[in-house]
Amino acid sequence: MPDIKQPDASIKIAPSILSADFARLGDEVTQVLDAGADWIHFDVMDNHYVPNLTIGPLVCEAIRPLTDAVIDVHLMVEPVDSLVEPFAKAGANIMTFHPEASRHPDRTLAMIRDHGCRAGLVLNPASSVHWLDHVMDKLDIVLLMSVNPGFGGQSFLEGTLDKIRQVRQRVDAHIAQGGQSIDIEVDGGIKIDNIGRVRQAGANAFVAGSAIFGQPDYKSVIDQMRAEIARVDADTRNA
Repeated sequence: MPDIKQPDASIKIAPSILSADFARLGDEVTQVLDAGADWIHFDVMDNHYVPNLTIGPLVCEAIRPLTDAVIDVHLMVEPVDSLVEPFAKAGANIMTFHPEASRHPDRTLAMIRDHGCRAGLVLNPASSVHWLDHVMDKLDIVLLMSVNPGFGGQSFLEGTLDKIRQVRQRVDAHIAQGGQSIDIEVDGGIKIDNIGRVRQAGANAFVAGSAIFGQPDYKSVIDQMRAEIARVDADTRNA
């Protein structure tokens, strides 16, 4: 297999507040950003599209004044469109959704962008990369699930690595033809011991929940994750 071209976009570490202490959520957000996180990943589950119920726009609105950092909203909901405007007004910067949950993914992507947010599709472990084929011009980000959505703390599915490579090849081809830059984000079971392989496959944004919030020293974990990514990047340059 040919070498996978590494993305030009800067690395983004996006802790998922699904694993944070909700009794002190504001402090958790501030603490993890002070520890070096780039984005705050916001998991929205509706107990319909996925078997769990989490948080909505009011929580996003509550944490928005605490930081200028990117709030990365992952909509695990069905239907999708009715939540786009509320989350945009609440301060979201990125919104991603599952194409299976939208009647018209192209229209939903356009709606998210029209509300001033970056837009993206989420691919479940069994979702085909062909969902991307006809909407590449409207994508700012592709989020690949490396677990089945619905719960935090699951183990990384190794088959995701090949899917990341496939998406990286599609994104690089799109950019080579004059298209916009597209981030590749991975969510599920990301830890210090596998983030290097995920980076090597072509991702540049990494969601981590319990691997960060479940540890006593957030900065130590984030620093070690960045070190693993830097090691892989150095090996790639020297290969």
